[in-house]
Amino acid sequence: MIETIVVPIDNAEKGAGVAALGLAQDLAKANGAKLVLLHVCEPVRGEIASHLPEGFHERVLSDAATRLNETANEQGLADVAEVVVREGHPSTEILEYANEIGADLIVIGSHDPGLVDYFLGSVAARVARHAHCSVLVARNLEQ
Repeated sequence: MIETIVVPIDNAEKGAGVAALGLAQDLAKANGAKLVLLHVCEPVRGEIASHLPEGFHERVLSDAATRLNETANEQGLADVAEVVVREGHPSTEILEYANEIGADLIVIGSHDPGLVDYFLGSVAARVARHAHCSVLVARNLEQ
């Protein structure tokens, strides 16, 4: 039985996240599952962070939460889905968070790979390979 579904959404690649969110909504409704929208902000490297204005880090996290809440509102999930913003490497944080809350399913969007994805692998691929729970990879067919 599916009780908790985590949907990682990259605010910069929103199309892939919304495609995943549509599938996750259907699965959540069918199973009476809790839906969690997750965004992971990559940390700024130390040598760069020291040159940023005071409060920059907090604004980045706050802006990410605002954008994720806007996505939830646009999809009619404002009162249904939990919104979580974390900081770290995306695949690592997605996997750790899903494990922490005992998620039963991760529904993650995928986009057409860029050159760097061929060398390093995509976040969706790393999550699918290392998750403790089932992973559904949703393709954004509207690209």
